[in-house]
Parts: sequence; structure tokens; C-alpha cells
Amino acid sequence: MMKPGRSKTQVYPPSTVASQKSFDWAMQRIEGILRGMIEDYCERNPNSQRLHKKALDILPGGNTRSVLHVDPFPICMKGGVGNKLVDADEHEYLDLVGEMTAGLYGHSHPIIRDTIISTISTTGLNLGATTAEEVLFAEQIRRRLPSMEQMRFCNSGTEANLYALSIARSATGLSKIIVFRGGYHGGVLSFIHGIAENNVDKGDWVVGKYNDVEGTKKLISENEGLAAAVLVEGMQGAGGCIPGSPEFLHAIQTATKAHGMLFILDEVMTSRLAPGGIQSTIVSPAGTTALRPDLTTLGKWIAGGLSIGCFGGRKELISVYDPRAIPVSDDSAQMAQISHSGTFNNNTFAMNVGLLALSTIYTGQACTYLNAMGDWFRQELVERSAGTNITITGIGSVCNIHFISNKKSVVMAVEDLEIGQTETDSMLRDIFWFYAIRKGFWIARRGMLSLILDTSREELQCFLGMVEDFVQEFRHIIQ
Repeated sequence: MMKPGRSKTQVYPPSTVASQKSFDWAMQRIEGILRGMIEDYCERNPNSQRLHKKALDILPGGNTRSVLHVDPFPICMKGGVGNKLVDADEHEYLDLVGEMTAGLYGHSHPIIRDTIISTISTTGLNLGATTAEEVLFAEQIRRRLPSMEQMRFCNSGTEANLYALSIARSATGLSKIIVFRGGYHGGVLSFIHGIAENNVDKGDWVVGKYNDVEGTKKLISENEGLAAAVLVEGMQGAGGCIPGSPEFLHAIQTATKAHGMLFILDEVMTSRLAPGGIQSTIVSPAGTTALRPDLTTLGKWIAGGLSIGCFGGRKELISVYDPRAIPVSDDSAQMAQISHSGTFNNNTFAMNVGLLALSTIYTGQACTYLNAMGDWFRQELVERSAGTNITITGIGSVCNIHFISNKKSVVMAVEDLEIGQTETDSMLRDIFWFYAIRKGFWIARRGMLSLILDTSREELQCFLGMVEDFVQEFRHIIQ
């Protein structure tokens, strides 16, 4: 009989003890490697560290854009030309961040540069009036995405999604919105790990699981008469470049129509993945019909790297923003009109550059070529990391490198990443980032890669060679 106050000593099988010792050894090894890389990073980047310390005085955390912060301090870039960057310590990088898909055209495309110069020389800034170019730009967009029968411009993807939601709420008289965990629709519309602390309308979100066909149909049915719309990405970008299945996306389209909701497709990132956006490539499992959302939102890349947002869709829905209409009475079936202001909505820089970017630079042919190269690149990454805990997700010119010890055959939702990842995986992701930076490749800390136009296969081969070297050097801790 045990004496009071004393606990019985737990006896583990020898295999469990050996396994724990092996894990502890691996953890110590990984922690040691990471410490060494951080020390090397600090030694190689004294100017970035100095500038960060200066920024701490006036910017909280020395930062005004959260995603760019890294510990122990972020690299400070001095400039960029084409697809290359140079930091404050004169290190050069191949840019594979691509401004999180917005930097599609690189840092100094000659047509964009000349258009900016000619705009300020011959057109002028902030005219406070409409211009011919905004119509031409909109026509270019509609040729690519015919579901956007009419559209309006704004200043960011965040704004575009907020305005699309306002249309849905006006059209239905309802306030709730169905979204998906892992989704990101803007700075105040983030659902990566659920409803973010700074989200707007925090009580109005109904959060589902991405790629869960039956669960989503049930969620839509249960929220008939409560939810105004379903807002979804065709590939979750910030959530890890997780593609939506055709079954899932077409189920949303069908179910929203059946239950009186609007289908809003966020193509802020994914519209660059095909000439007609991702909606043109997601074909119904039962036939050959592509997606045709009620509303589509755009942003990031469409104006050549300048601030831009755009929302559009069915004419009868977008007409709610027609300023000519007289406000209707409460008993009318017509939607009440909504005002849409914004000093920079049609600014001459974004309109002129966007027109040339779509009509001359990122043509359908250029888009197809870049995304085919992205598919090749992603497959090469898969092959060179085979037999490790590295997993690659993505579509076309946008992908993500993950470290997942308990991996599934296919990542279908952010939950698959969270369940599969361990503490060591997070450290391995950081080790890979420091390794890539040391070798001259600029990538997102979370592993996201977004190809820039005119990046060559030879440059991507160099990155693939770096990955191969990484796998060889650290195979003992990533198998």
C-alpha cells in the first residue's frame, strides 16, 4: 500500500523510453541548428538590425505590416530591380515573395515605369473627375472574367470584399456571412485560425471547414433566412495555398442559389492563375460548366503593383451602387441605393497602369506560360523533397512549402496543417527560411512562393538546387 502524499512512479516500456530519448536528442539538435542560424543572420545583417532598432521608437514593434515581421528582426530592403532585391547590407536576393502575389510584374517593369512617368507628365494626379481610362480598364477585366458584368474600383482587396458583402446584405436584407477557417479576405476579414480579434462584424460570421462538401451544404441549409452570402477563395492563399476542390466550390454555387444566398468568390490572389481567373478553371464534376459567382472580388496584381481593388458581378446586383437611381421606398422589390465614395478609387496611376498591365503585359498568353512554369516548378519541389516531412501545396505560379511530420496524402484544409505539424516542424520551417535567405532567395517566412513575370527556369533551377542541398544537409532531421 502506498504511503499518503507519495505517487507511484510511472514505468514506461523500453521502446517508449528509447523513443523519448530519440525525440529529445532530435529537439536539441534542431534547437542548436536554429540558434546557429540566428547568430549568423544577426552577424550578416547589422544594418537591418540597426534600422529595426530605430523603427522601434516610432512604430510598434518597428512594424506597420504584421506579415513582414520576423524574429529577431526583419531584413530591410534598400531597393529592387526586375525580380531582384538588395538589402541594407548589400545582399542580393531572387525575389520569390512577389509581394504575396501583388508583385507579379516585378520592381521596375519598363512599361509600368514609362506609364507612371507619362501619367504624371501628361495626365496629372488626383484629377477629381472621371477619366476614359477607367472604362477601358474595366472592359479589359470583363473580357477576362465575363461573370463581372459590371464593376466598381476601390483601393484594396480588403475594401473590395467589404463592398461585396454590403451588396449581399442589401440584396437579401440579412447580415450573417458564411466563411471558412483558413480563409483570408483582408486585414479585417481574417479567418486563418478562426475569427480574428480585429475582424469587423464579429457576431455575423458563420465559420465552416474548407473543402468539406457535405458539411458546407448542411451549413448553408441551416442558415437559410439568416446568411446573406458565402464568401470563399478558390485557393486559400494566406491559409497555406490550399486549392478548393471542384466538388466543394460547385456545391457552394448550387446550394447558395437554392437557399437564397449570394456566392462571392474572392479572386484577389487567384485571378492571376488563369486568363479567366480560377473561376474559369473549376469545372463542374457533373459536366463542363465553369464557376459563375454572383460577385467576384479582385485586387493586388491587377494594377501593376499599385494599390487597387475591384468588385463586380451580376448587373442587377452592382446597380445598387448606380448614383443615378432615386432611393426606393421600403415596400419596393428594388434594392435601396448605396453610396460608394473613395478619393483614390479611380486614381490616374492605378487606372492607366492597370489598363496597360492587362492589355499589354500580363496577356492571356503570358498568364498561361507563367502558370505552366509554376506547375512544373511545384512538381520539381515535390520530387526533390520526396521522403521528407516537406509538403508542397498550390496552383500554377503560387505555392507553399510546409513542414508536416504527420502528413496526409493531400492537404484539404488548414486543420490538416495544424494537426500534422509539431513543434519541431515550426523550427524546421524557420531553419529553411534562414537557409534560403543565406543562399540569396527571398521567400515568405511561412513558406509561400509567388513567381514574378520574367523569372527564368534557370533561376528557378537554382532555387531547386538549394532545396536539394537543404534536403541533403538536413535529411537526418526532416525524414
